Amino acid sequence: MIRLALSFALFALSAIGAQAQSYPARAATVIVPFAAGGPADITGRIVADIFSRHLGQQFVVENVGGAGGTTGTTRAARAPADGYTLISGHLGTNALAGIFYPNLAYDAEKDFEPIGLIGEQPELLTVRKDFPAKDLKEFAAYAKANESKLNMAHAGVGSVSYIGCLLLNSAIGIKPTLVPFTGTAPAMNAILAGQVDYDCDPVLGPLPHVRAGTARALAIAAKTRSPLLPDVPTSAEQGMPQFDIAPFYAVFAPKGTPKPVIDRLVEALNKGLDEPAVRTRLESLGATVAEPARRGPKALGDLVHSEIARLTPILKAAAAK
Repeated sequence: MIRLALSFALFALSAIGAQAQSYPARAATVIVPFAAGGPADITGRIVADIFSRHLGQQFVVENVGGAGGTTGTTRAARAPADGYTLISGHLGTNALAGIFYPNLAYDAEKDFEPIGLIGEQPELLTVRKDFPAKDLKEFAAYAKANESKLNMAHAGVGSVSYIGCLLLNSAIGIKPTLVPFTGTAPAMNAILAGQVDYDCDPVLGPLPHVRAGTARALAIAAKTRSPLLPDVPTSAEQGMPQFDIAPFYAVFAPKGTPKPVIDRLVEALNKGLDEPAVRTRLESLGATVAEPARRGPKALGDLVHSEIARLTPILKAAAAK
């Protein structure tokens, strides 16, 4: 019986090794849990291109929006753990969603294998072009005086746009009307149309509209200004350091994906992030690209854990559900 058990174990290890050597043998899917056009989508497409080029098979992006990104993330968690379904997730979907969805169908820390951090993007407070306030101080004063008619756009409960603006609203002490969309791109379209007042979104989303003057940025939620929008002051400069958030964007696989497969994905992602063209592309979108010391499964797992620990008390205190 011992010999039989050992033989079975060796056979299983051999099968996993063979699978890893042949991986990927067919096209794979990268789930982006939001609508096309937003920061999560564009980042996911960059990642899919990296895997396609370095692993020799096509990695196809599938946009699965809904419920603040948790619909697509749930699908990824339930997918076969074979490396052919990955998710390009972020702070909301793969760390903090459990705060907002008590009956969430997955556990962010237990149901995924971290592959690697792509980068982080500080959020921007963006308002419709004819919004009365010209800076963060004026925004806070206007918001307090007009709370009942203020409309905030977001990409679903638990999305990074929801989390960022929740921190902002908590710092000001307001509870405006929250207007959900399937992604930050549709939310920005509503701002451009003057249908909502403001949103909080990583720099990538509002950047072209702020530059074009069709929307206005009042503050960047960071300690340093963005080189892409050097004239936009930080929240810290304007006396609101609590509004400080730069969501991470990262790649995950379903729990139980064989380590040799994970290793191949990690290697490919690292090669891609070292390419000057990829780094330039991500930086041009407002992202801070992950340096080598912050890459890999362990570093990403530690980051997920630390962000949950840092933000959970703040968000719970804001009565977020």
